[in-house]
Amino acid sequence: MTRLNTRPETIEIELAKSAMVVVDMQNAFAAKGGTLDVAGIDISTAPKVVRAIQALLDAARAAGLTVVYLQMGYKPDLSNSGGPQSPNWYKEVAMHLMNTRPELKGKLLTEGTWDFAVVDDLAPHAGDLVVVKTRYSGFAGTNLDSLLRMRGIRYLFFAGIATNVCVESTLRDAYFLDYWPLLVKDAATQAGPPAAHDATVWNVESFFGWTLNTKDFLEALGMRRD
Repeated sequence: MTRLNTRPETIEIELAKSAMVVVDMQNAFAAKGGTLDVAGIDISTAPKVVRAIQALLDAARAAGLTVVYLQMGYKPDLSNSGGPQSPNWYKEVAMHLMNTRPELKGKLLTEGTWDFAVVDDLAPHAGDLVVVKTRYSGFAGTNLDSLLRMRGIRYLFFAGIATNVCVESTLRDAYFLDYWPLLVKDAATQAGPPAAHDATVWNVESFFGWTLNTKDFLEALGMRRD
């Protein structure tokens, strides 16, 4: 067992049963010209998050942890978006933009496009799991749960964008499915004001799991970050 410097209390986990879950680190959410940027949402903290996740992934892979990428996206015909009968059609940022600005249709969060792709600096490696999702939670309508269970995974470290949307949604579902959720809080950033990130951190520490920093994760794996 490995003891982690987590909040609100320290816990012990089994690294062999742990996975690093990278949530939606796509051009859509982390790059200029992507969906969030087009929507006018501040993405200035994204480069810092990319650097933190690089360090997490290097350490996780070296320690033999399972690495999972979640990737939000739709088929070009939007057949998996839920359509006008679904709230996803109106509330998900890319769907809202494509519905209100026809010139963007097929360009935002559409499979095969630049917007859909994971940012170059965090490109998945051979052997990583990549799960495409069409809703905020990585467990909604996907095989994520079965992929984790068949590998004996019980502990999930979360990093990515956006803390208060897809990260928190997936983390909550993980808790409901009896995984142990751990949010690496400096390796995630919000869509909206900083208070949105802080609210998710409070929710996790109070009700859904534990938080730690990148430095804590690296130290637990016997690595240090300069």
